[in-house]
Amino acid sequence: MNYTDTHAHLERLEEAHTQLEALFDAGFGKILDIGTVCDDLAGRIAEFGRYPEVRFAAGIWPYPQAVSDRERMAAVLEAQIEAAPPGFVVAVGECGLDHHQEQPDKAGERELFEAHIALAARFDLPLVVHSRDAPTETLAVLRDHPGIRGIIHCYSYGVEEARVFLELGYHISFAGNLTYKKSDSLRETLRFIPDDRLLLETDSPFLAPQSHRGQPCRPGFIAETYALAAELRGMDRETLKELIAANADALLFA
Repeated sequence: MNYTDTHAHLERLEEAHTQLEALFDAGFGKILDIGTVCDDLAGRIAEFGRYPEVRFAAGIWPYPQAVSDRERMAAVLEAQIEAAPPGFVVAVGECGLDHHQEQPDKAGERELFEAHIALAARFDLPLVVHSRDAPTETLAVLRDHPGIRGIIHCYSYGVEEARVFLELGYHISFAGNLTYKKSDSLRETLRFIPDDRLLLETDSPFLAPQSHRGQPCRPGFIAETYALAAELRGMDRETLKELIAANADALLFA
């Protein structure tokens, strides 16, 4: 069961502790619990910090209210990271650009993203990047801030975009939508990613893999994504588990 899930929203899971206790008793590996609002970190650590397999990212999802109140919210986020117990926070995010939704202030959205990049630099932490329908804009921001390491989470673009993200030093993480019938481009891209830059995630409770599609996603569902990824890359599942664990440890958990 030693899977690694590099992106889950544990506080949104139904019966989260029942799920986690069963998984960890069965030998599940590590989980990165992701933040989406400026002041959720302390509560998530209080709720899930009891599990040694769970570590935390702190960030603000780019919803319009956060963009309009970005300076205050970024200051709250910084204070929460600063106040967290040592070793619990291992990444900044999720953060980034979402042009699938209506965003009335794209300049402000970029400023909020750049505030997260500044925090990643200040605390020497990797960045968890949310990018939807905004590949060119996301790459433009990241090019302006070289030297930041991180993850392009729930990857949704093609090989050419991945090539540039990789050149900038980022890891690429695939979620359960890799298994969807119309995700041929994602499967092609997964084959392209170098071994040392590949990560896998659930984005629980979102994007359940094909056999559970329509249900709330659970970290345990990641087995289906691993199975397909191993097949696509021509390796056995145990080797892939070791590879993903090593990549996650090097970037996040070591």
